[in-house]
Amino acid sequence: MSLSRYSGVYEPADLAMLQRVFDRLCDERRLAKKDREQREFLAMEVFQVFDDGTTDEADLLRALSKHRRQSAR
Repeated sequence: MSLSRYSGVYEPADLAMLQRVFDRLCDERRLAKKDREQREFLAMEVFQVFDDGTTDEADLLRALSKHRRQSAR
């Protein structure tokens, strides 16, 4: 289990997984590197969902993809 929920510390494996999720969501949402504000917001969302307890990579992707679809409605 990740320590991030309890101490604000992210393990290297957590950060690597969060980077993969972020990169995949950027591709899915077609966010270019120049879309700094949108990418920063997405990064905050990724960390928030992770900190709220969704620590599995597939579940994290599913949660954020679902969130995107609900927000678009």
